Amino acid sequence: MTQRPKVLLLIPHLGGGGAERVIALLAGELSPHKYELHLGLVTQANADAGAMPAWIQIHALEARRVRSGAFRLLKLIWGIKPNIILSGMAHLNFLVLLLRPLIPRETRVLVRQNGTASAALAIGDLPGYTPQLYRLLYRRADQVICQTRAMADDLAKEFGIGDERLAVLANPVDVDEIRDVVGKGPIPWSGPGPHLLAVGRLARVKGFDMLIEALAVVRERLPTADLVIAGTGAEETALKAQCRELGLGAVVHFPGYVERPAVYFAGATLFVVSSRHEGMPNALLEAAAGGLPLVAVPACEGIADLLRDREGTWLATEVSAAALAGSLIETLQALRPGERFSHGWIEPFRTENALKAYEKLIDATLMEGRP
Repeated sequence: MTQRPKVLLLIPHLGGGGAERVIALLAGELSPHKYELHLGLVTQANADAGAMPAWIQIHALEARRVRSGAFRLLKLIWGIKPNIILSGMAHLNFLVLLLRPLIPRETRVLVRQNGTASAALAIGDLPGYTPQLYRLLYRRADQVICQTRAMADDLAKEFGIGDERLAVLANPVDVDEIRDVVGKGPIPWSGPGPHLLAVGRLARVKGFDMLIEALAVVRERLPTADLVIAGTGAEETALKAQCRELGLGAVVHFPGYVERPAVYFAGATLFVVSSRHEGMPNALLEAAAGGLPLVAVPACEGIADLLRDREGTWLATEVSAAALAGSLIETLQALRPGERFSHGWIEPFRTENALKAYEKLIDATLMEGRP
């Protein structure tokens, strides 16, 4: 029997944001008949994988932080000797590529870029030395996986990454599971609404401060409008303080991390993306799978191109609270109660379609020599 190629997928931990969810989904859906699958959790203290399939070998490295996990990660890699490493977040990508001269020569390395790097740098969301890391380290990758063509073009233009190393692959979204969750269980909304929903890390980059400011304007027209922001992060205290200052403390709700945001889709009037910059947020794709009306600021060319002139989507003119408020008011005035949309453009993101593209890239990389 031919030995299956070993694939080691790496994330900091389970239960994080969109990037962690994508890698965890890949780990659970890649073919166990084709690959021997390993999932490395660099900062997780235990190997409790919850609902992960039994054929995935889980490795919890218990590092205090990603950057302090270098030795443990090297030990894991040499213990497994994977044919492919797929790393799922930028700071973990940097560590893996920094260590590349020390890992087995035959191991191929794929890294997944989960944001538009130049945009993050422009608003001060990344340390000043980050451009040097991109320029020096990303060239060590066999392939850099981008979620949109715009993201790939950004890496090529701003950091000199050769086009031959850049692959554009759609994020996998379990469309059927999301649609199955919608409407199951009690609807977690109260009051007449309209009910606005946003999901993401509570960080400045997600623009939730702009969304709260926009909601204050919306409520001048629609005084019963409310908002749920699902997620955790360092900005939680500041955002709650902003709500109190604007008199919104009772109408903006922070339920914390929600494992399945689709539970909020039933009863939600619309979904909002308020990010100052983005890659291709899985939360947006999941909301599209659930049929929600979508309102977004043009956080990146990829989002703008995806949503522009689509039925059931409204794109603000710029990334600002005023523009977002205008789009929200326009949308709420146009929607019928409970209106939903098919969003047929989500089909390429279906798990089975996205997985075919990921497996094709893995197989092609295995066939090629190391740069």
